[in-house]
Formats: sequence, structure tokens, C-alpha cells
Amino acid sequence: MFRLKPDYEQSKQRIEAFWEREVLDRPVVQFALARPPIEQGPLPTSRHTTARERWLDAEYQARWHLAALSNQEFLGDTLPVAMPNLGPELFSAFYGCPLHFGDYGTSWTEPILHDWSQMDQIRLDPQNPYLLKLHEMTDAFLEIGRDTFITGMTDWHPGGDWLAALRDPANLAMDLILEPEGVKRLLARAEDDYFAVYDEFYAKLRSHGQPITTWLSLLSDGRYYVPSNDFAFMISPAMFQEFFLPGLARECRFLERSIYHLDGPGALRHLDAILSIPELDAVQWVYGAGNEGFQRWVEVYRRIQAAEKGVEVICSYDEVDAVMATLSPRGLYLNVERVPNRAAGLDMLARLTRWCAGQSWPGAELGAG
Repeated sequence: MFRLKPDYEQSKQRIEAFWEREVLDRPVVQFALARPPIEQGPLPTSRHTTARERWLDAEYQARWHLAALSNQEFLGDTLPVAMPNLGPELFSAFYGCPLHFGDYGTSWTEPILHDWSQMDQIRLDPQNPYLLKLHEMTDAFLEIGRDTFITGMTDWHPGGDWLAALRDPANLAMDLILEPEGVKRLLARAEDDYFAVYDEFYAKLRSHGQPITTWLSLLSDGRYYVPSNDFAFMISPAMFQEFFLPGLARECRFLERSIYHLDGPGALRHLDAILSIPELDAVQWVYGAGNEGFQRWVEVYRRIQAAEKGVEVICSYDEVDAVMATLSPRGLYLNVERVPNRAAGLDMLARLTRWCAGQSWPGAELGAG
């Protein structure tokens, strides 16, 4: 189906087993691996005069992603995904936040909600130039990537992160005390907008025969996304549960497959609340720079598995044996860093397959994860 991933159907079945917390033959395993230099082609040359021009050149971005993906190998369940991307605060730009582009893959917005008396002016503009540009970019990716790579959903970041961009995170933290009803009303309004915009792009991708994926490259034929709230590290569990948990639960009900992005040690205080969402399928735990080391977070992964949720484990190649010694492969998704070469990657996949065939994981004798 996709030239860069001849074994796509096998990986798709393995990912579907992950969502169901079953084991097909081994866990889902993804890892970056470049082709040998002699097999690599050049990337398109940018002749843009500004970073903004480069970000917004839909054809250039599509050609660049095709060339970059063509220089990679896609072993295991690594997927050739190209995601039209204008940065994590794009959804707030649809409401009028000025969007700025940097030279090194970053973009950011400026807050526009300076006073709650302006709340009724905060509306999504269906003709917003960034929304129109996202359609243009998605169309370009679909055309250039036809039968070659998977075109993904952009990085939405709705909900609390959207409102933090409109208001500024420090101001929003105070608003939870001083303007609680305004916060709830605005979140509810944007929730309806998000579902409608998501469905626009869902319909576009599915009409072109694409599975649904995004920056976290799991996939599904149904609605799939990555609920998140990076702002939550600034607030208490009580405030998180009052203001944001209900919306996250509704988002998970809207989606057919979901994996929550839990970002940094400060967010761990909300893990039990996140795990309480019945419709949530899985959790991605991102420990952050300076907190590396699989063994430091084993109990976090075990808590997630004990709650009958899938889990993404980000680990190094040298830590894979420790993963096999401590976790169940049911609902396990390994994102493995620093795989040295193709032979090492294939050997790792074979070891993980033997591990599952032997049913030697914790709890296997009980038939449970």
C-alpha cells in the first residue's frame, strides 16, 4: 500500500493488537534508522528568504518530507509518516493569535485574550489563513506522497493548551481561581470547534485511503489522536479534575483510539485521573531531558499496565532487556532510541518475538498483562 513500508499490513495488525492489549507476535516496536549514506538522496534546497516562507511553502514541505523519508529505513513497526506541521499552537492561531516561525523547527503564538470582557470575541474563523494553509499542505502531501508515505493529522493541541496560548499560562493559572466560569465556557466552545475541524481533516484523509496518524505514529482507520494538557503541570489535581478532566474524557469518547501524552514529572500527579477515563486506550509517558533511564520509571509503566491501559515506553537499545524483564508485552509500544544499525535492529526484533513466544513475561502464567 505504501512503497516505503512494504510490510505495512503486518504493522497495522500489530498496532491494532496493541490497542486491544493483545499480542500478535511481539510488541509494537519503532526506531529511527537512516539508510547507508551511499543510498541517500539530497534534500530539496530552500531558497526562501525567511523562515516563514519556508514553513508556509506547501509544495516545498511535501517534497522535503518525501526526500527525508526516502532516506530512512522503516524496520519493525516504524512508519513513513509525513505530517503537515505549523507548530503546536496552530489551533490557537485559528482564533487570531499571531503565529511566528523560527529557523529550527519551532513556532509560537502571542496571547490575544488580555481581558475576560473580550471572551465573546474569541471565535474560530473558518477562513483563517492558517486553516486554509493547512488544507493546502495536506492536499500537497497527499498528492506527492500518493502510494509512498502516510499523510498524518497535524499537531492540534486543543483544550487547556489552546486556552493557555490564548491567555498566557501564568494568567490562565490565576483565571482558574478568579474566572472559573469563563474558563469553562470558553473550553466548551472550543471543544465543539475542535471536533468539527478534526472531522474535516479526518474525512479528507480517509477519502484518500489514508489511515489516521499524527506526530505519535500509531494509527487507526477510525478517529485517532493524542489527547494532552501540558499546562497541567502548573496546577493541582483538584483543579485538573474540575476544569480539564471532563473535556479530556469527552475527547476520548469522540475518538475511537487515543493515547494520552503525559509530559514530564510534574504531570505525574494527574496520572490516576487520566487512568480513570474508561475510553482512553493508552498513555505515552515522556520523562523529559535530564530524567532519562528506563529503570527510574518502571513503577510508572507498571501503574499504567495495571490500570488495563496500553503504554508507550521510550527507552534506549541497551534497555530493551530490562523492559522484557519487568513489563508485559500486552499493550506495549516500544520507541527505541540509539539502535546502532540494521543488524542490531533486526536482532532486537527477533529477541522480542522469542520473548513473546516463550510467554516469559510478568503475569504471563495468569494470562494477564
